[in-house]
Amino acid sequence: MVTLIGYGEAGRTFARAGGWGQRAHVFDIKIDHPEFRDAMLANFDADGIPGVTNLEDAVVGRHTILSLVTANQAFSVAQNTALHMLPGALYFDMNSVAPETKREAAKVIDSAGGHYIDVAIMAPVNPSRLSVPLLVSGQQSRDGVKVLTALGFTKPRAVAGDVGAASSIKMIRSIMVKGQEALTAEMMLAAEQAGVVDEVLSSLGDGWHAKAEYNLERMRTHGVRRAVEMEEVAKTLDALGVEPLMTKGTIQRQREMAQMELNA
Repeated sequence: MVTLIGYGEAGRTFARAGGWGQRAHVFDIKIDHPEFRDAMLANFDADGIPGVTNLEDAVVGRHTILSLVTANQAFSVAQNTALHMLPGALYFDMNSVAPETKREAAKVIDSAGGHYIDVAIMAPVNPSRLSVPLLVSGQQSRDGVKVLTALGFTKPRAVAGDVGAASSIKMIRSIMVKGQEALTAEMMLAAEQAGVVDEVLSSLGDGWHAKAEYNLERMRTHGVRRAVEMEEVAKTLDALGVEPLMTKGTIQRQREMAQMELNA
């Protein structure tokens, strides 16, 4: 039996791909908002998964909890879960947040008698679904890998280090991945204004027309979430003593591209 906290793209993708159905309980904070409630309940029903209307009902008595929420909610979800969780339960924090955020969340979960596991999702969940690469760290990382494998994940891997190690890898890698998206957007905005899109993309080599469109689509669709994630990356860099000059630009460009899509 597993509890999913958060039923956005990642949570829903995993539940459907794994056929978790009645084996799972789901809570998503959107259930508390009238404008989202009906759509969320419809998703639960369509996927044959028991949705609950409060976090306590989702967590009580559950040995395996997956947290898949937005970065700015990750710590508060850990705090609220700790109030109701079963001693000895495994809490998989799969959110894209700074290592320090995960270490603070781990203190809360561990103080409640749970076992906190740091998980980094290292690629888009679609189309990979349960074959998406996962890095796992913390004292319970090996047990965590076994549980994730039993749930149907095919590429969980324990990495050396305590809580925060997996997150560090994810955050530092995001400098390049999300930064490249932001550079692509800046390049394309300029190329369109100059009327030289085809020439610019062709000059970069084969495959760049498709690559540019993919990068832009990810920003248009997920730019708000990516900007929040990159704010966590900036925190990571500050903690390491590296000034996040490029990352700050990425935050702004990711957010602007998402806003352009909303205004279109």
